[in-house]
Amino acid sequence: MIGTLAHAAPYVGYVYPNETDIPWGILIVIYPYITGLVAGAFIVSSLYHVFGLVQFKPVARFALLTAVSFMFFVPVPLLFHLGNPQRAFNAVLTPHWTSAMAAFSYVAGFYICLLLLEIWFAFRADIVALSKTTSGVLRTFYRVLTLGSDDVTPRSLAIDHKLAVILAMIGIPAAVGLHGYVGFIFGSVKAREWWSSDLMPVIFLLSAIISGVGLLIVLYVTYSKVRKVQVDDACMQGLARTMWAFLMVVLVLEGLELLEMFYKGLEVIGMVQRLIQGPIWFSMLIQWGGSIAVLTILTALIVFRTKGKSLVPWLTVSGLAMMVAVLAMRWNVVIGGEELSKTMKGLLTYYPLVFGRGGLLVVAIIFTCPFIVLWVNTRLLPPWEPDEKAAT
Repeated sequence: MIGTLAHAAPYVGYVYPNETDIPWGILIVIYPYITGLVAGAFIVSSLYHVFGLVQFKPVARFALLTAVSFMFFVPVPLLFHLGNPQRAFNAVLTPHWTSAMAAFSYVAGFYICLLLLEIWFAFRADIVALSKTTSGVLRTFYRVLTLGSDDVTPRSLAIDHKLAVILAMIGIPAAVGLHGYVGFIFGSVKAREWWSSDLMPVIFLLSAIISGVGLLIVLYVTYSKVRKVQVDDACMQGLARTMWAFLMVVLVLEGLELLEMFYKGLEVIGMVQRLIQGPIWFSMLIQWGGSIAVLTILTALIVFRTKGKSLVPWLTVSGLAMMVAVLAMRWNVVIGGEELSKTMKGLLTYYPLVFGRGGLLVVAIIFTCPFIVLWVNTRLLPPWEPDEKAAT
């Protein structure tokens, strides 16, 4: 199973023969990345629905649709990596309770159900209205979605809102658990010095939120331009502050993790330094250079209270750069950990395939699919508030 995905990697120093095949390739890089986008988008939605931060109202419903669209594809990289997708059901039907990986199907399944329920309550009034105004197949589709409930009285809508808030409150720890679980998978591997860290779940979670906020910024601006409506300044400023706050904490934690590793002066630290200066130097530059650049831009935008046309391009670039930086961080964790030989006296260099089941082309297709599903979802359900102003 592994041999069909892995390929021999060039190496230097002393490396065990079975390490020349790197089993966890770019599919396992994109898996936690997509998971993080889900968690980040959901947290932004919850900032409005649960905490009542009205500046996030313009993107709250859209963030829900974004979260569920990407959540559908979270298991896909794992299924491609597995080779025989039908074997995934074994982890559901006969789980090994001492295995952290066995929990994924339950965590992901619960989270998808929770997202679908919250979306149904949040959009039920729109679904009922569409079931009466559309015709043909769409009319039947929306009637099925109403689940036989077409009561849109103020009392009924108030109950819908209350239930949506309750689900969002449950979803916050669920989102934390979903991505914290991914970090736990890596942090609990004691055999890999690069992975074994108590901070790994926290860093994975917080960086996930940053990438999700960055994704929402890029998508919100793009959709606003396509729809020719003004981008809400208060919403953009709120997203900028959210990304700045989480980014600051992530940089501190990642810096402390590296500082602690070097301060302890473990006997393996020399090889870790060679790893950073060697195979992953470019992705480390993207991760740290991009993060610091985004932090600088966000700080300037917040301090000078930038608005309007000056805010939109800088914040869009920051969101896109943050997505790339977090992707580089996922690469550094997953691939970097495998490029460091278990002998701690050798290094490998991983070069991803272009074609094949675990190649770049497949990963590009997988990552494109959530955007297509999101476009379909926004055509079926109205994610925008009706009081938006046209762009001037």
